[in-house]
Amino acid sequence: MYEEIRFDFAPMEGITDYPYRSAHSRCFPGTDRYYSPFIAANQTCSMKTREKKDVAPEHNSGVVLVPQILTNHAEVFLWAVREMLDRGYKTVNLNLGCPSATVVTRGKGAGFLADPEKLDRFFETVFDGLPEGAEVSVKTRIGMEDRREAGPLIEVFNRYPISELIVHPRLRKDFYRGEVDLDSFGLFCTSYNGALTYNGDIRSAGQLRDLLRRFPMVTRVMIGRGLIADPALIRELRGGPRLGVKELHRFHDEVLDGRMEELKDFKNVAGKMKELWFYMGPGFREAGRQLKSIKKARTYDEYRAATDWLFSSCSLSEDDNCNSFFLEQ
Repeated sequence: MYEEIRFDFAPMEGITDYPYRSAHSRCFPGTDRYYSPFIAANQTCSMKTREKKDVAPEHNSGVVLVPQILTNHAEVFLWAVREMLDRGYKTVNLNLGCPSATVVTRGKGAGFLADPEKLDRFFETVFDGLPEGAEVSVKTRIGMEDRREAGPLIEVFNRYPISELIVHPRLRKDFYRGEVDLDSFGLFCTSYNGALTYNGDIRSAGQLRDLLRRFPMVTRVMIGRGLIADPALIRELRGGPRLGVKELHRFHDEVLDGRMEELKDFKNVAGKMKELWFYMGPGFREAGRQLKSIKKARTYDEYRAATDWLFSSCSLSEDDNCNSFFLEQ
């Protein structure tokens, strides 16, 4: 099923770090590409230690990783491209989708979409100076405030040899709320001249089927929150079995062990693991007490006891929409 579709894993800050990606690729093989949480490239042309570790080739063996860069300075982006080339990455992704206020107010992420002329000049400088062998893909929204912004943005994108345009069909003001704007995605399908990837609210085989019925030209799909909620989703979309409790338990423990090995102290790991439960938790039936116990855990032993209790006493829901709650968050 859907053998012709390429499935990519969208990045999420704080969750899809290299211990998570490594565990996911081992426990649920089949994801074609993983994207790193964005590297906040700045004018000092330096990376944080955490960012260096996250894209280090030795931490990403066995996965196809595309590093993602957040900046609105062309020369800084070119510096980041060279850094990634030195690490063996051919394709680098520009983040034009992050809706966070701290990012947008600096004119980065989705905030960059508010100024198509500046974005045009950015791309002109980038593609004039792009090192040989490097490719630039772009992850974008359809605009900041109004869907009519999509047309001028497509004109800008069409002027440059972008290797792939990943479209999340929401405005920045929507964040992740409400329905995706499939009419606007249709405009990209008919007006954009390059390779196009769909991203947004795929949580079941039925939703993917509906998308492909409307847009049969789509051959690349990026999944984010739906795959975090159900890490076996791509397997299921390819016709494989649904997620099981025992394999989810194993996956969770591998993520936990990987993060403990990296960060050493559970205090540094706790927030990341509890954020993961925000997405995975609603997939369980009648797990309120167990999830509350996980949330209250303050030590490693308390956390392991709480998670073991949940995995041993609760079953997974068979409702395809059991994790849809987070779409309104």
